Amino acid sequence: MTPEAVTELDAGFVARHAELAHGYGGGGDPEDPALVQAMQMVLHIPKDEPPRRSSLLAAAATAVVALCLDPRVGEEGEWEQRYLTWKRSRIRKVARRARGAQWLAAGEIDGVTVEHDGAQARALVPGAVGDIDSRIRKLQIGGTELEHDAPGPTDSDIPVLWVNAELGMTVGKAAAQVGHASMLLAGALPVRQVYAWSLRGYRCAVRDAEPEQWSSLCDRVRRGSATAVRDAGFTEVAPGSMTVIATAPDRW
Repeated sequence: MTPEAVTELDAGFVARHAELAHGYGGGGDPEDPALVQAMQMVLHIPKDEPPRRSSLLAAAATAVVALCLDPRVGEEGEWEQRYLTWKRSRIRKVARRARGAQWLAAGEIDGVTVEHDGAQARALVPGAVGDIDSRIRKLQIGGTELEHDAPGPTDSDIPVLWVNAELGMTVGKAAAQVGHASMLLAGALPVRQVYAWSLRGYRCAVRDAEPEQWSSLCDRVRRGSATAVRDAGFTEVAPGSMTVIATAPDRW
């Protein structure tokens, strides 16, 4: 459904979008490291039949934005306080890998699971790193890589999240970055457009951008027609690195 076809917006959705559009962060980390807030992301990477990297990253990005606009994070929702505590602090996401029983266990913890072209990812309700569920804490953060793939042309009706190929980010780092990008894009777009996107399940595509294309995308960021993620530099990349650029469909 196109934004023009949306005739009525749910008041709760409007409020959740307004919170997202307001931005995040603003405060430093708490003195107690155990109280640092983070969203845990679980990537399903079976040993025998691993998913395509681009599909897994798209699933991760969709799961994050779906959680951020889920009714349960809204006013009086069961996840509201946990979500807002995280969103209004210094944003962090941590991607972990799981397979088999580990993946099934992750599904029992509050969050949103998304499947995209056979790949699955789950965004968990954020919380203090000192309170991470033991079933999640034991999952590896690194150690598994997926080959870069060539998924072909994108659907012209969905957003595209372009990853800076020059940075050589691991799949876990890239998952966190596209999760940032889907949040930022949803906050930057008018609510009617985001609501139309929600009716399509927040589907998006993730593609690598080589240097020449990345330069063109940076021009779009400067013109205000694309949304960029600039990393804080906690892991893998230098502080201030532009990691992902999100573009909405031209028809939006």
